[in-house]
Amino acid sequence: MGSGDEDLEEEVVDGDVNQNWTPQEKELHEARIKAKAKRRLRRNSSRDSTRDSLSEAGELIEVDPNSPKGKTNDRKSRMGKGRGLPKKGGAGGKGVWGAPGVVYGYQEPDAHDPNYDESSQGDTIYQKVVPELDEGDLEKNVHPMVQEYFEHGDTGEVIALLKELNLGRKSHEFPSLAVSLSLEGKASHRELTSRLLSDLVGKIMTSEDIAKAFDKMLKELPDLILDTPEAPQMLGQFIARAIADHALPLDFLDRYKGQVDCEHARAALDRAAVLLKIKREIVRLDNVWGVGGGQRPVKHLIKEMNLLLKEYLTAGQVSEAQHCLRELEVPHFHHELVYEAVLLVLESNGEAPVGMIVKLLKGLWETGLVTLDQMNRGFQRIFDELPDISLDVPLAHTIMENMVDLCYAEAVITKQLRDACPSRGRKRFVSEGDGGRIKL
Repeated sequence: MGSGDEDLEEEVVDGDVNQNWTPQEKELHEARIKAKAKRRLRRNSSRDSTRDSLSEAGELIEVDPNSPKGKTNDRKSRMGKGRGLPKKGGAGGKGVWGAPGVVYGYQEPDAHDPNYDESSQGDTIYQKVVPELDEGDLEKNVHPMVQEYFEHGDTGEVIALLKELNLGRKSHEFPSLAVSLSLEGKASHRELTSRLLSDLVGKIMTSEDIAKAFDKMLKELPDLILDTPEAPQMLGQFIARAIADHALPLDFLDRYKGQVDCEHARAALDRAAVLLKIKREIVRLDNVWGVGGGQRPVKHLIKEMNLLLKEYLTAGQVSEAQHCLRELEVPHFHHELVYEAVLLVLESNGEAPVGMIVKLLKGLWETGLVTLDQMNRGFQRIFDELPDISLDVPLAHTIMENMVDLCYAEAVITKQLRDACPSRGRKRFVSEGDGGRIKL
């Protein structure tokens, strides 16, 4: 609005109210009076703390100098204290980066800062975080791991797999699960488990972790007996072997003196104590589970198989013979049993019951204890040695042919193996109607 308009407006405002004005014209006149007073107040205002204020009726009111109303744009402290210096020493206010002459030191970047730039902070190192396994996941990972270990027997592979898992406070659960699985397996599995416990100490867990695992198993013996009646004796052997291998603390048995109420736990601890008292116990405890099948000398295995055959011919129980063969734990050597069985028939000049041997071979074939490859290897060894055997047993070829025919009839061997059986012709003379010729 120009200066001429302002003068004209002031004249209108200063004039008296016309009695002929309508209510709308009167309200407009009052509004102009208030606007004029505000403009005059803004022009005449100063930087001191005393200002004029306008009331509702448009009258000017003197404001208290101590009132904060007139200090809206004042940068001095409003607390009523201090020396009247600027707030923050002059370093506050919009667009101000600090007091003049202040040099700030280095500050570590804050990752929560909206302006934080990760790429400008140098190389970033990422670390893999593996969550701690709960009880369900632990069993899910441990069971196949232990079953595979029973097949390959490599403790280093098990240790490498365990390092990838975060056992956390459940590190003692692995030994207890491994021992529980071996109780339901073979003697060779228990031997492998004892070796594993010895190798785990110092690499994955401590001897106190192993002790905690056996503490748990001693408490669970009443449940373990339901599936494995010999669990107390076996667990005692595990404890004795672990102490001898320094996988358990030497004072493990002393901790339980006079503190065992369960009869099964007491039987296990007594078994361990007896084994440890045997003279030269460490040498004895190395074989506490016996010698594994694959580690036995070949002569010993042959002797065991001959004894198995003699017991079978005496008792005639195929199931008992199968059980004894399983206990040897040498499936790769079952061809030796086939060889010894056939050789037994040949060396007896047919006096041994051929039918019983054929029945035994049939039972071993049907149950899968002797595979096709093992059966063929056993018979082929006999075929290869038949010329030497016939020197001591003249009727070896005849007996062999009869036995091969019986085995083929019982579906023990294949037609190809039957046809591979060597046969030796006999000399025939003129009296047999060959026209005076001798044939072979």
